[in-house]
Amino acid sequence: MANAETMSGNLSHDSVQPTKPRILLAASGSVAAIKFESLCRSFLEWAEVRAVATKSSLHFLDKASLPKEVVLYTDDEEWSSWKKIGDGVLHIELRKWADIMVIAPLSANTLAKIAGGLCDNLLTCIVRAWDYNKPLFVAPAMNTFMYNNPFTKRHLEVISELGISLIPPITKRLACGDYGNGAMAEPSVIYTTVRLSSESRSVNGGS
Repeated sequence: MANAETMSGNLSHDSVQPTKPRILLAASGSVAAIKFESLCRSFLEWAEVRAVATKSSLHFLDKASLPKEVVLYTDDEEWSSWKKIGDGVLHIELRKWADIMVIAPLSANTLAKIAGGLCDNLLTCIVRAWDYNKPLFVAPAMNTFMYNNPFTKRHLEVISELGISLIPPITKRLACGDYGNGAMAEPSVIYTTVRLSSESRSVNGGS
């Protein structure tokens, strides 16, 4: 995980245009977080990557398996990185650093928080502070009954109005044993979707 003393260097906002896009990948508490390593490796082929993980996601995410190039931030760093007035605030620094944010997996709980404007951890604070002139993608992952719940439909409509782009879940045998829609899209699909969208924006002048 990130070291508080080195964060300012890791998140420098220099005036030189980066040669690679800066992608902030975030994982929330879903079994699909076991694929977060693969997601990070996919994006490293094209972009500079930083990562954020909620406390719940750490039950499934193997921190030691993440590529050494990827700095992982958690709620612990959100608090430990600030000592006095004038110090950088981590969720604001990450929001400034990133060109694109991708939340994969997006759990039902974190979806509900975002739709309701809650910001009680590092991930949701970044989203609450997000500049919607920059892309933000989400790839939901949850049980089929949770995905089909009327609240999920409402919450997806709300975040769509904010300008958040949905990478839809897929139908397969889920971790709980049920078969149905709700599994996170494959990392390769998430990567391709985000990259093609970014390249299309570049061609169209970022519109």
